Amino acid sequence: MKKTAFLTALACASTLMLVGGAAAGELLVYTAADDGKLHAALAAAFNKKHPDIHVKQVILSTGPITEKTIAEKANPQADAVYGVNSFALDQLKNAGVIEPYAPKGTKIPKKFMDADGFYSFHWMTLMVAAINTQLMEQKKKPIPKTWQELASPAYKGLITIAAPTKSGTGVTIFTTLKDAFGWDYIDRLHQNIFQYNSSGSAAGRQAGAGETAIGLTYDTAVINQISAGLPVKMVFLEMTPNVKEGGALVLGAPHAENGKKWLDFMGSPEGAAVYAPFVGAPTTPGLGSIDVSKIELWEYKAPVDANAFKREWAQKYEK
Repeated sequence: MKKTAFLTALACASTLMLVGGAAAGELLVYTAADDGKLHAALAAAFNKKHPDIHVKQVILSTGPITEKTIAEKANPQADAVYGVNSFALDQLKNAGVIEPYAPKGTKIPKKFMDADGFYSFHWMTLMVAAINTQLMEQKKKPIPKTWQELASPAYKGLITIAAPTKSGTGVTIFTTLKDAFGWDYIDRLHQNIFQYNSSGSAAGRQAGAGETAIGLTYDTAVINQISAGLPVKMVFLEMTPNVKEGGALVLGAPHAENGKKWLDFMGSPEGAAVYAPFVGAPTTPGLGSIDVSKIELWEYKAPVDANAFKREWAQKYEK
């Protein structure tokens, strides 16, 4: 009897250890960074440090990622989020679905950290024009140098961009344009839009594929097209909309310790060296392919309520 009871207890303990071990080896991250090569590089580098942790990723645009994380508040599924912009991180913070966590061993300056410690910014994303040079030449159109030029009737039907109701890229570009030039300018630009997309990188791919002459998108989406040998030029217009992209720990995460390890890695110089080739301007000093000192980065003149802006934009332009 005693031997049987001992064996039964041992079996139960072994089962619990296996279950705990399996749980300890899981990590689910949500991200709006949609470059598959970036994710593969990050997962591979992370697994060299933590070979016992299996990384799973859900990749969606910023809006759906934010909505999904908030919708799961009562039963969190993700352990961490990353590659989401400052608007989304503030929304997650205000919704009470992320918790403070400071990554260990980071070299990221304090100016790129949330003042309350809820998130860290890993890189800046710069908004640019992807110009298909062959199409522009065929259509005998000059390459624009300013945002004001894009609202000229000369570019009617030649521009694609992500809708701000569906994409963080769209939110960043349009809130900047509203802040800089007002709704009248956006009304004029709207007349020239061939298509609104649901993904921030789509306009870059369309320019690369020759589906549009001008794709308003973000820096790395254009760099990818240029690297593929496509006839695309990256143009910084007279001022550059920009947004900080970062990560945070999900409150009540199923595997919180693994989520912390992921954020430690993302915030470390080692992790930054992995994602630096895929982003324009990492926040870790000494890395990156774009010299931001030569670019006029737009600073908002007025506070931005992204949700209020999206509602107003949708009323004006979504059918």
